[in-house]
Amino acid sequence: MSSTSNTRASPLLEVEGLSRSFGAVKAVAELSFSLERGQVVGFVGPNGAGKTTTMRMLATLDLPDAGDARIDGHSVLSAPRQACRRVGFMADHFLPYANLNVAQFLDFSARAQGLRGRERVRAVRSVASFCGLLEFVERPATGLSKGMGQRLHLAKTLLHDPGLLVLDEPTAGLDPRARIEFRDLVAALAAAGKGILVSSHILAELSESCDHVLVIERGRKVVAGRIDELARQVAPHRHVHLRVASDPHAALEFVLVQPHVRDAVLEDGLVRFDHEGSEADLADLVARAVAAGVRPYEVSSPKADLEDIFLRTTKGRLQ
Repeated sequence: MSSTSNTRASPLLEVEGLSRSFGAVKAVAELSFSLERGQVVGFVGPNGAGKTTTMRMLATLDLPDAGDARIDGHSVLSAPRQACRRVGFMADHFLPYANLNVAQFLDFSARAQGLRGRERVRAVRSVASFCGLLEFVERPATGLSKGMGQRLHLAKTLLHDPGLLVLDEPTAGLDPRARIEFRDLVAALAAAGKGILVSSHILAELSESCDHVLVIERGRKVVAGRIDELARQVAPHRHVHLRVASDPHAALEFVLVQPHVRDAVLEDGLVRFDHEGSEADLADLVARAVAAGVRPYEVSSPKADLEDIFLRTTKGRLQ
């Protein structure tokens, strides 16, 4: 799938001060962020944080009380039709029309997008091929498995070749293989230049799909940026796992008196600790351990991930 967005230097999506209230509840409060072409941004927050409300406003399905969002330069407020043509919204629930097979459903959806004649035929075949649906075109649209149903939902979202994709919990309820296959489709779309905003409560999965993250809570932005940079900010100390071929209790006693070490514990025969020094300092610690007869045979330093960022930056407050 190719993107029809232009190649200007400005961001594909610019959100400025977006706000939306429902009665006394402020679902989204002065939210600002941007998204570039080819970028996959994980949209993360507790239940009720305002993610779906934000996505609906970006898809021009709901109006903000204040602020604005521009998609490829077109405002969702002053130019909603132009903005809508440039965004594809995949909602968290999908129920295709009954009595239509896959091909008929996609054809109907293409007509609803204003596609006509050969352009419509090409678009339907293109998205069906990309999403792996060609062998299922004669099947009832409501008779697909959960995984194939999500592929159909994505195909519908891609029919008008939008530059921005807004995906709300697209892998919820999928089995592991279907999740991996869907993740590959998202990666291919990003490689083709699509900008993608995707929400999910499966943070380990988002870590594998996204290079950037936007975390919100109670409608407000908490943090946003590259996952690796944010991980370093929330966990400045190196987490180290040390496994030894000698007495693990003796290994713990050794580690406890070493420089740059804090919070050392022994869990299931594994010495875990935080190390505040450099990589060279850690290498020196391992060398001293060998000289002292500790006999380390496995040293690992797992990096902070999206789960760490989420847990350390949010407070779990609901609204």
